[in-house]
Amino acid sequence: MSLTAEQILASHKANVETLFGLTSKAFEGVEKLVELNVTASRAALNEAANHAQAVLSVKDVQELLALQANMFQPLAEKTAAYSRHLYDIAAGTGAEFGKALESKTAEAQQSFATLVDNAAKNAPAGSETAVAVMKSAVSAATNAFESVQKAVKQASDVAEANFNAVANTAAKAATPRKR
Repeated sequence: MSLTAEQILASHKANVETLFGLTSKAFEGVEKLVELNVTASRAALNEAANHAQAVLSVKDVQELLALQANMFQPLAEKTAAYSRHLYDIAAGTGAEFGKALESKTAEAQQSFATLVDNAAKNAPAGSETAVAVMKSAVSAATNAFESVQKAVKQASDVAEANFNAVANTAAKAATPRKR
């Protein structure tokens, strides 16, 4: 089976559209990251100015120590929130790329299966064994790929659960204990 010029052109057009779509998603991720960093930097600058004003207005050492101690809990909570936002941006962008990869892989698998089926239909008499071996190999490769996709998904889920556990532990550790 040979491809026509229209089929090749359609394939290239689809690939270019996918490329530009993924590039757009990557830029959206970068925009979100820049926005997060600008917001965090602005908030940190404002808090530093407020803290400096508060330090300049303390009357004794006890008040200074209390001021410093009260600064650390919100800092830890904000750091955890920043990390969570950063993770969400990365995970969202990665998920978009994953969806595109899965879609293109499914299309490629379907095209290859169609090619094998067409080759099997046009195979010369007596080549049934070779065709069966080829179909079996395609089926095994498809199953292996699906297993890898499932394993990657499970690993991603475990990584996200671990990230959430660490973030929660860090937030709890930053919370002052009542005496």
